[in-house]
Amino acid sequence: MFHYLLKKIPRPILIRLSYLVKFFAPLLFYGKRYKDPINGKTYRKFLPYGYSEKSKRDNVLSPGTLSLERHRLLWLFLKNKTNFFTDKLKVLHIAPEQCFLPIFIKMPNLEYLTADIESPIADLHFDLHHSPLPDNTFDVILANHVLEHVDDDIQCMKELYRMMKPGGWGIFQVPQDTSREKTYEDKSITSPEEREKHFWQKDHVRLYGLDYPDRLRSVGFIVEEYDYTKEFSDEEIDYYRLPKGEKIYLCRKK
Repeated sequence: MFHYLLKKIPRPILIRLSYLVKFFAPLLFYGKRYKDPINGKTYRKFLPYGYSEKSKRDNVLSPGTLSLERHRLLWLFLKNKTNFFTDKLKVLHIAPEQCFLPIFIKMPNLEYLTADIESPIADLHFDLHHSPLPDNTFDVILANHVLEHVDDDIQCMKELYRMMKPGGWGIFQVPQDTSREKTYEDKSITSPEEREKHFWQKDHVRLYGLDYPDRLRSVGFIVEEYDYTKEFSDEEIDYYRLPKGEKIYLCRKK
């Protein structure tokens, strides 16, 4: 039932409905078995999540923050490997995740701006292919699980690079098929059913392979690759419900 609702309800409505889930779910899933590092709370289990049969996963959606595995991994990386929580930074967050938004917006060290093409919780609404924001503006840009949705990902990467200050950094995570050397694209695949079959989700237009960091480098980014879950024990990976083996690509502007 949960997976059916994810497939059928438009994203803006899902975002609004999720606030009800965040209110009731922590009470229903109270316990000590798993921990969400974002809010520091524990639960007896997490919720299932996934838009398709291929992406369907059990015990991954935090009842309290609605974070997924990738969000909890990113949170730990930002806390332990970057200056995100300590330095004065001007931040642009594309497609802001609900698990982060209420925390980041209150952080006194951040000048925090959010943007999306349609999300009701974003400050600005625009198409990332042609952002209205000026050059060399942001110390940090976050845009996670965005580039697999856009028509021209290289153009959007160029925009992210343009808006970033020299010396700035960003994280732009994407779904990645590590069994593929090259990113898979086929513009003739347009139906939601075929896109779900080929690209893992009905609104994806490509499936990234191991060449993803090279695509980022092609527009000028210096890319550092982190296999961050190697720094956690198997017990910690399970306790936090992290995506074992998922790489984080830290992108810097010269």
